[in-house]
Amino acid sequence: MTDEAAAETVLPLVEEALRVEKRAVETGRVRVTLSTETVEEVLRETLRTRTAEVERRPVGQTVTEVPKVRQDGDVLIIPVVEEVLVVEKRLVLREEIHLRLTDTERSVEQPATRRVQHAAVERVQPAAEAPEG
Repeated sequence: MTDEAAAETVLPLVEEALRVEKRAVETGRVRVTLSTETVEEVLRETLRTRTAEVERRPVGQTVTEVPKVRQDGDVLIIPVVEEVLVVEKRLVLREEIHLRLTDTERSVEQPATRRVQHAAVERVQPAAEAPEG
């Protein structure tokens, strides 16, 4: 064997390559038609209002502790006290606030316009299958 033949041997390498392609195929069509109509409606709702009547009632009574807020029927009574400096310090119930809450209701009507849409869906043939003409 010669030195040239022993020195280099070339082996060809082969590789297969794959190619993937995709294409869009129309299988059907849909036509959507929207129609809008106007509907007149009268909205009805009951509205509630709360008012408060405040009546201040002087008491002028000496107490040993702050009275608690209390409920008398539909009247909420809130004690108001102050410290008065005399020879000794006393807690005096100066007044009570009588708070009466009144609820009233009234019905209101308000015309309003709203829009309503309807959709009609129709299946049509694909372009490739559509008859000519």
